[in-house]
Amino acid sequence: MRLAVFGFLALMLCAGAAEPPPGAAAAMLRERFVALRSQPQPSPFHIPLYLQATEVSNRVQGDVYALIERHYGEVRPALERIDQWCRILTLHLNVKYCRPADGSARQTLTVGVASKYEQSLSSVNWVRFAFQAASLGEEYMQIVLRAPSGPFGTSDYRMSVEVVPFEGQSLLHLTYAYSYGAAASMAMQAYLATAGRNKVGFSVVGQQGDGQPIYVNGLRGMIERNVMRYYFAIDAYLGAQRRPPPDRLLNSLQDWFDATERYPRQLREVSRNEYLDMKLREFERQQAAPAQ
Repeated sequence: MRLAVFGFLALMLCAGAAEPPPGAAAAMLRERFVALRSQPQPSPFHIPLYLQATEVSNRVQGDVYALIERHYGEVRPALERIDQWCRILTLHLNVKYCRPADGSARQTLTVGVASKYEQSLSSVNWVRFAFQAASLGEEYMQIVLRAPSGPFGTSDYRMSVEVVPFEGQSLLHLTYAYSYGAAASMAMQAYLATAGRNKVGFSVVGQQGDGQPIYVNGLRGMIERNVMRYYFAIDAYLGAQRRPPPDRLLNSLQDWFDATERYPRQLREVSRNEYLDMKLREFERQQAAPAQ
């Protein structure tokens, strides 16, 4: 189980450079997306979505740029509050618990992660993220989650979601990064050599003799799988906001699973019924369980 949690933990991060002013950040995001969209190679997702991942020294980073068919005025209020993020995070297969806390000094999210199967809370790994609505303007928003440390020697967790209005829709940028030491590196390599050895990401790094693509594997493949799962969680949550409140949870769960099933080579882990039954029980337990 401890090896499997690295897949989720990689989702929670982004680079630690200083942030530009909101106006400059919005312009940079639009320019970057235009450049990606103008590339001669079409997106492998067949929608306006672009995925990138890098691994440098003892730090990894992943980015998703996606055009969402919803107005900015609809997306911003759906993402700006801390309690909404537990609904998003818990759609992910490995998230077993999430509870917001609004203290006098800062807002935090207590997140419990474990393997893809149902787990008791006594078996999960706990990570506490500081939540910050870094910018909430009419033309740009940014949500940032930070955790200085995590399990197995990981550190410097930072996740950022930026959104700007774009062509009557919303342009979303999810980016994440984390650092890892010797213990974390050993654990990740053990996972990639055993349970994760046949798993791949989305980037094509070669071609087989019969013309079939060869996909990236290893740590980059793991990051790509998980950042896509998290992007699908955001998208499923946003889509469910158009439903009546009693239907939103089940609708977001169904949409998340359906989105992942479009890429079974990379993302299939459990059956639809297994996922829905497990998540409904986890949400019910979360309402009753005390904060950790």
